[in-house]
Amino acid sequence: MNKQSIQIALAYMSVVIGGGFASGQEVLQFFTHFGVIGVAGTVISALLFAFIGMQIARMSSKMQADSHKQVLSRLFGAKAGLGVDLVLSFFLFGVGVVMLAGSGSTLSQQFGLPPLAGAILLTVLAVLTLCLNVKRIIHLISVVMPFLLTMVLLITAYSIFNYNAPLETLEAVATSNTDKASSNWFLSALLYASFNIAVGFPMLAVIGGLTKQPKAAAIGGVVGGLGLGALILTLNVGLFANINQLQGVELPTLALAGRIAPWLSVLMSLSLICMIYSTAVGMFFAFSARFARPETTRFKLVSLVSILIGLGLSQVGFTKLVGTVYPLLGYVGLALILAIAFSWIRGRSADAAAQKAELEASL
Repeated sequence: MNKQSIQIALAYMSVVIGGGFASGQEVLQFFTHFGVIGVAGTVISALLFAFIGMQIARMSSKMQADSHKQVLSRLFGAKAGLGVDLVLSFFLFGVGVVMLAGSGSTLSQQFGLPPLAGAILLTVLAVLTLCLNVKRIIHLISVVMPFLLTMVLLITAYSIFNYNAPLETLEAVATSNTDKASSNWFLSALLYASFNIAVGFPMLAVIGGLTKQPKAAAIGGVVGGLGLGALILTLNVGLFANINQLQGVELPTLALAGRIAPWLSVLMSLSLICMIYSTAVGMFFAFSARFARPETTRFKLVSLVSILIGLGLSQVGFTKLVGTVYPLLGYVGLALILAIAFSWIRGRSADAAAQKAELEASL
């Protein structure tokens, strides 16, 4: 695996591991609340992450794509690709709204502030970043991601080895919860992979296009996808092992940190705010850039209006938004997965036909 493969793998993982993943709420609704069978769901998601990541990276590398729109056009055709792009853009806005709600929940759970206060704080920061072009803030915040990921893994590992309830109790508590992404664990696993692929698709397509070696790009997609699967599995097991103490909690990883030490909970909450901020800015930037050129007056106006609308919508609540926006985005992602799978099958059929023709010509 060369340097380009490693870069693609890390980029793939970083774009998917946002504030929603780090909070634990995503994994809780898509996997943990299904009980032990949720572990099988994480394996299915991991395999999908690896396969689809490989196909997107390799396809964009072959095309030398400089935009995800080119890949969408190849997969769906010009008109349908434009439609998918528009739908995807609006769902990215939805993820930004979820992040605003997540900010409110973080400050509310950790410091007892009203949820609206945290949402307003993130709104102000996002508006300043996008409208005043404060680029250094994004660069500084990006440094937090590896630190936050390490914290989540350490907290999860500690929690796995310090659970205090029998398996039967954990299973009963987990499966009795109604906050689930869908009614079926298998569909939930498909939706989790597909919505994350939909979110990560634009970035992965561009990064793959920068690589002139399709094989290296494909390896990066596979490694990144399997890495994501390992992280999801670890977090899911940690949440399940402590599910009896996480009922009604909007930010499970923050609650687990508080059980270890109060200072760790404060540190975790600040890191989580940074990650949520980074994800929110990325989503609102992608949405606004779809309708206006970045750094123009129109772009700043679109950013301001969209974020303010998002602030109002965020008051629905973090848990409810995760359970609504993400599964819907997952269905959009499923269309993307099916198109990629069809393209792969068609490509293999064409290769097989070409090899057969070569063989017959040589005889």
